[in-house]
Amino acid sequence: MFEHRQLALQLYTLRDFCKTETDFATTCKKVRDIGYDSVQISGVGPIEPEKIAKILSDYGLFACAAHDDSKSILNDTQKVIDRNKVLGTTLTCYPWPADVDFTDMNSIDKLCEGLDSAGAKLRNAGITLCYHNHDIEFVRLPNGKLALEYIFENTSPQNLQAEIDTFWVQAGGGCPIYWSSRYKGRAPLLHLKDATYDLKNRKLAFAEIGKGTLDWFSILSGAKSANTLYFIVEQDTCPGDPFDSVKISYKYLTENFFK
Repeated sequence: MFEHRQLALQLYTLRDFCKTETDFATTCKKVRDIGYDSVQISGVGPIEPEKIAKILSDYGLFACAAHDDSKSILNDTQKVIDRNKVLGTTLTCYPWPADVDFTDMNSIDKLCEGLDSAGAKLRNAGITLCYHNHDIEFVRLPNGKLALEYIFENTSPQNLQAEIDTFWVQAGGGCPIYWSSRYKGRAPLLHLKDATYDLKNRKLAFAEIGKGTLDWFSILSGAKSANTLYFIVEQDTCPGDPFDSVKISYKYLTENFFK
């Protein structure tokens, strides 16, 4: 079993309901009423971080981590530091490899250098930078390494840690169980994202936790062995009301794993 405080919700799932300050407050109330007491800040509209922090506090929510703009992390790191200080977060993530060409080793090397440098600045400010994967990092490079392996091998564990996303590992042809335990002591965040098979379109589709095909007992056990701190529910697209989807995921996880 895991502690309830380790279970969080990625607000990107509810991004359409976080565009204004008023909407954000309403969303936070609904999230708290479902039972979540921790969130990851992402997909929120142009709301000042001070106001985000106050609304979270008003509804008894804790920001366990954030996602920050990829280019800002690399090119305006101090802005990212300032934002996270206000939010009270000590973990943030590079969410998407913007402008990176995974067929070009020079482009990948430049990304690694940028992440390592930004991660060092963030670390000196008391903030840990994590890398959030999608499926594209599971391309095999000319040196035989997967791009995701190469990124972590060519950055310092002190400067860059992992936020493994279970759906995108599966979509990339990897094993979510293996990757959830791969980086012991270097993977403080795990995105819990289930996958099902869309027969009509013959591709993977997002699903509520417990409604898909992923082996959550094994995934969570692996993450526990890797000393993961926060387990973050996310669903990129939902079949109906996203609040219903995050409630279904919360119910499954709290009935089976989080107390």
